[in-house]
Amino acid sequence: MSAPDVPAPTRVPMSEAVATTRVVAILRAVNASRAEAVVDVLLENGIRSLELTLTTEGALEVVERLAARVPDGMDLGVGTVLTADEVDRAVDAGARFVVAPSVDVAVIEAATRHGIASYPGAFTPTEIHKAWTAGASAVKLFPAGTLGPNYLKAVRAPLPDIPLVPTGGVAVEAVGAWLDAGATAVGLGSPLIGDALAPDGDLDALAQRARAVCAAVGARPR
Repeated sequence: MSAPDVPAPTRVPMSEAVATTRVVAILRAVNASRAEAVVDVLLENGIRSLELTLTTEGALEVVERLAARVPDGMDLGVGTVLTADEVDRAVDAGARFVVAPSVDVAVIEAATRHGIASYPGAFTPTEIHKAWTAGASAVKLFPAGTLGPNYLKAVRAPLPDIPLVPTGGVAVEAVGAWLDAGATAVGLGSPLIGDALAPDGDLDALAQRARAVCAAVGARPR
């Protein structure tokens, strides 16, 4: 039996960028001083959906600057959103989606009111179903690295209509396995970003990882 759907007017769909590129790059660091350089490298190498977390000092200021200059077709969002007020702040900065580590109906509803996508984090089938019926655009399976692709495949058997985005411990070399297991997209933080956000981080290595991720996605049928 498939999961009951929420009427279309109460659910903001996943963005075209996430649906087509199937990758969300997650930028988390002590501060966001190098975030714009990292974003430029990601965009140049095929990544079109970018999440800056609120645990990164200065994240909203960077989102505001990026929102004014990034190209069309790029999806910019804010992560680690825990309250409806933080949704408001993210939207004011220019975010087009919000990501949460947990299922909070107030956060999902606030995103829906603003007309932006929401990706709450869930671990169990019960949490996944709750997030979806509350109006989530897709559900972030988190922390996915402790579960593995077979867990996602098992959950999708009774809940095939809920799009899942594994995040947290998803290795670059495992992207294909997650997509083959039925993931709608994948979220990658440190396995993709590496040390690139550090003042002397390796941007060339970041570019290589970004290309490898995009190649893994491109090798899978949609």
